Amino acid sequence: MSKIFDLREHRASLTKEARALLDNNPGTLWTKEHQAKYDGFMDSIGALDSQIANLERQAKAEADAKFEERTEEAAIAKAGSPNRALFAQWLRGGDRALSAQQWQEIRATMSTGTGSQGGYSVQTDVAAELIDALKYYGGVRSVADVIRTEKGNPLGYPGSDGTSETGELIGENTTATAADPTFTTVSLNTYKYSSKIVAVPFELLQDSSIDVEAFVRRRLADRLGRITNTHFTTGDGTGKPNGVATAATTGKTGTTGQTTSIIFDDLIDLIASVNYSYRQGSNCAFMTSDANLAKIRKLKDSQQRPIFIPGWDGLGKPMPDTILGYRVVINDDIAAMAASAKSVLFGDFSYYKVRDAMDVTMFRFEDSAYAKLGQVAFLAWMRSGGNLVDTTAVKAYANSAT
Repeated sequence: MSKIFDLREHRASLTKEARALLDNNPGTLWTKEHQAKYDGFMDSIGALDSQIANLERQAKAEADAKFEERTEEAAIAKAGSPNRALFAQWLRGGDRALSAQQWQEIRATMSTGTGSQGGYSVQTDVAAELIDALKYYGGVRSVADVIRTEKGNPLGYPGSDGTSETGELIGENTTATAADPTFTTVSLNTYKYSSKIVAVPFELLQDSSIDVEAFVRRRLADRLGRITNTHFTTGDGTGKPNGVATAATTGKTGTTGQTTSIIFDDLIDLIASVNYSYRQGSNCAFMTSDANLAKIRKLKDSQQRPIFIPGWDGLGKPMPDTILGYRVVINDDIAAMAASAKSVLFGDFSYYKVRDAMDVTMFRFEDSAYAKLGQVAFLAWMRSGGNLVDTTAVKAYANSAT
């Protein structure tokens, strides 16, 4: 077993013990000794998290240095897709590396861009992996409702808030009254995103032990994932998506002096600001940055019991970290706690719609600008957008202005 696996197993056992300590000592049974023991668990878990993170960074550095060394044939066999084989072959050799028959196979399963410019629309399985990887670079895409359209033209998404609507009690032979629902239209436009150019030395393309396809795809996901998550979080809707933090209305404002802090009662009020019907959804959660979460983890309820419960591996699957029973989504594009900052979000994030349009398109450049440096360059484009279609579904905690 790897050291990382052993550390994770140790962490899981500690989180189970911490959770059991909380569950077995409710209310007034919670003592200073229990708190000290719980703090010890949390300190140990924090130390393990740091150690795991360091080992994972080291492993990633080693993987990057070797570019996931294995033969191209093994990578293709693992992918289990002839299209992936063609894609990897095109990455290495360009248009000339493919036979006429192979180009026919490509056109049967995907579209190609402008041949003279090296355009190539990524095939379905590669595109799916690329899009799926984007959700790990932020947080919004992991909980949002993602829709796909074949075209990227302007789209008006209908919305309606029915939380205040009720039926009626009427007497016999009495005509029912009318109460037409009110609909709104929210724009769900797409915007063009570039991965920026990824230049790859000839040596890597020529070395059959390098999994070029995985390396290029990982770099594209890194770049596209980070920029889109930033806009899905804090975009102002002008020439870019309307971010969920921008669109969310304020559910609770910190009292004077809480410019860089939050208290237990603020979280209770923030939860209560979201209608109960939204709080029942599986996507109802807190969303905040890792730095902000560090402050929340120190909060305790009126009986001095921690409100943060670390996740653990239960019933054969991982359980998420929770605050007051709701899971936590880490998004480091959420504002740090500062004057008037929306530093914590809460609600049903399925009402934030991410729209992906058309195919991810990649270009391969072999012109003199790169050839004289011994490089081949790759560039990916995608069209995506997002908006919160119901602003009552997600509310924000705003730090005090003073």
